[in-house]
Amino acid sequence: MNSLVSTAWLQQHLADPDLVVLDCSVSTVQHENGGFHNESGHAQYEKSHIPGAGFADLKGDLCDQESDIEFAIPEPAAFCQAMGRLGVGNDSRVVLYDSFLSAWAARVWWMLRWVGFDKAAILDGGFNAWTGEGRPVSKGVSAREPAQLTPAVRPGLIADRDEVMAAITDDNVMLIDTLPAVYYRGEECIYARPGHIPGAINLCGTDWLDDSGYYKPAEAIADMLDLESDHRVITYCGGGILASINAFVMTRLGYQDVAVYTASLQEWAADPANPMSVCS
Repeated sequence: MNSLVSTAWLQQHLADPDLVVLDCSVSTVQHENGGFHNESGHAQYEKSHIPGAGFADLKGDLCDQESDIEFAIPEPAAFCQAMGRLGVGNDSRVVLYDSFLSAWAARVWWMLRWVGFDKAAILDGGFNAWTGEGRPVSKGVSAREPAQLTPAVRPGLIADRDEVMAAITDDNVMLIDTLPAVYYRGEECIYARPGHIPGAINLCGTDWLDDSGYYKPAEAIADMLDLESDHRVITYCGGGILASINAFVMTRLGYQDVAVYTASLQEWAADPANPMSVCS
């Protein structure tokens, strides 16, 4: 199974006994003052989802509920147990999708890689592509028999604040800010302070998608990246969501040393001891 699958492929394989399909959607609610908050997408999932799909809750048991950081990663064992309750086991194959640019699906895909699970794919175009093509949907909640997912953690896939601080002065590490350019430049701010981590370049996580939400051809993405493939790369955004899209596409292109700073600017910008840069 490729790490990016089409709607046609998924419909053809929906009945495969080892295939687990998971809706990873999170609902972002915009405020009148320009702010926003995120809610679990479970309510929308119950109204309509791909037949047989379970719900991977990034606002629930797929994050550390005790952390002040939204979407903070849980302990590997806790994550694997949560995935196991969704029917994901060591011998499963998994297809992930969401209703927003596949960013939430990419985050779950990256976390699965982090715990050593490589048989996961993202649905190209997500749920919008599925429904836009008139493919079948279900209501309610779909459940599978629990399974055993054994962690084999790759710690290098997740970066923390100290590694990012060291990367600022390390020419062998590339920092990539994956937020839209207006936030990178500091013209608009949705976190504690405007701007970006010093030394980071800006490659927005949505740039790899076309206007319909499908991933652009690999050749086009490779031309857009044009980075040193032997460098360590750390991607970040606000909460490690858009950053996971970049990590996904770079891994597909063969970059061998990619990490996501999952706490991202939620953590970094909130601490005055962490430097920030703005574009003049």
